[in-house]
Amino acid sequence: MKDMHLVHDITSKDLLQEATRTGFGRGLLKAGQVDERVVALCADLTDSTKMDAFAKAFPERFIEIGVAEQNLVTVGSGMAAMGKIPFVSSYAAFSPGRNWEQIRTTICLNDQPVKVVGSHAGVSVGPDGATHQMLEDIGLMRILPNMIVVNPGDSIEAEKATLALAKINSPAYLRLARADTAVFTTQDTPFEIGKAQVFAEGQDITIISTGPMTYQALVAAEKLYKDGIDAEVIHCPTIKPLDAVTILRSAKKTGKVITIEEGQIAGGLGSAVAEFLSEHQPTPVYRIGMKDRFGESGEPDELHEHFGLTARNIIVMAHKITWGA
Repeated sequence: MKDMHLVHDITSKDLLQEATRTGFGRGLLKAGQVDERVVALCADLTDSTKMDAFAKAFPERFIEIGVAEQNLVTVGSGMAAMGKIPFVSSYAAFSPGRNWEQIRTTICLNDQPVKVVGSHAGVSVGPDGATHQMLEDIGLMRILPNMIVVNPGDSIEAEKATLALAKINSPAYLRLARADTAVFTTQDTPFEIGKAQVFAEGQDITIISTGPMTYQALVAAEKLYKDGIDAEVIHCPTIKPLDAVTILRSAKKTGKVITIEEGQIAGGLGSAVAEFLSEHQPTPVYRIGMKDRFGESGEPDELHEHFGLTARNIIVMAHKITWGA
């Protein structure tokens, strides 16, 4: 594995822990400084979704909609039609969870470049429990025509993604987490919408991950290498459009794929990868994620362990696929 030294450098360090929503807040402020067309709208969760810095810097470009998520995206669509670049934020459980029809009709059908920001996604919301642990959002947004879906791996990538989304003339969904997670990329790590990154090259099996779960994939790859399994790790921050070239090349090489995500495997990253490979390079795809169930209350680490969203579960599955044990 050519890049295993890089993986070891990442996984052996005591990494900074920071939430992806924090990186979004920095990115939004910078986007507003660069382009006066950038506006921000929130559904009474300004501090939680980290729009507060933008609101303080540009009060004339910030709108507090209140607890009205359907209005949130509809107003955003109207502002986009008038030439603005709206970022609209709430908890993912409410947007897109509560206002999907308005996103579909006012944003996607009209192809308006609204950036829908779903914060507090996944089980890492923790004690708030199943009602607030949005696990279906990737599938909901991926099926919408014209919609781009981005799930950054850490806070640095979330900042880059926010700046990149501000520059494109397309509807987009940005998925963010509440909990602090490992910052495993740097300012020099490439980011481009629609591109995946091969963080570790391998020959035996492909691990495709999205969001903060990629750190678990890297930890798993280092242990697997010591076990004699040469795993290739692909970080896939953009779920739609999928990086077909990178995924196809890896699947042809290894012939076995594991996907991992902090959301429902039905309709999520694993589904997207399986659908693509079934048409272009039939390959066994083993999906790790939430399996047709809701979340529960608990601390983020406890929930990740409980639902098998860990490096250990990746390792067990890789052993089983490779050696049948």
